[in-house]
Amino acid sequence: QVQLVESGGGLVQAGESLRLSCAASGSIFSIETMGWYRQAPGKQRELVADISSGGSTNYADSVKGRFTISRSNAKNTVYLQMNSLKPEDTAIYYCNADVWDKGLTRRNYWGQGTQVTVSS
Repeated sequence: QVQLVESGGGLVQAGESLRLSCAASGSIFSIETMGWYRQAPGKQRELVADISSGGSTNYADSVKGRFTISRSNAKNTVYLQMNSLKPEDTAIYYCNADVWDKGLTRRNYWGQGTQVTVSS
């Protein structure tokens, strides 16, 4: 079994920054793509950014130039640096990872979510 634990959410004012972290633990052989999704009230969950094991990144248009995703393969951790936050960034942010476990089974996992609230 694999667990994803997020941290770093909170309440900030518009224009400020936050850094989210997500650490994967458990029976891990390797991790393919890791990513961050978000879900605002009344809206569908959407991709914010993801990063491959080789470091290739992909961003939603709404966050390009403001958010940066990175990862530490040694620590099985993915980060999301969020700058110039806007009220429309308010959402629950979820970590996602595509994991090969030690039994060489590939599964997709979600974290429990962390709230990000941006006040105007």
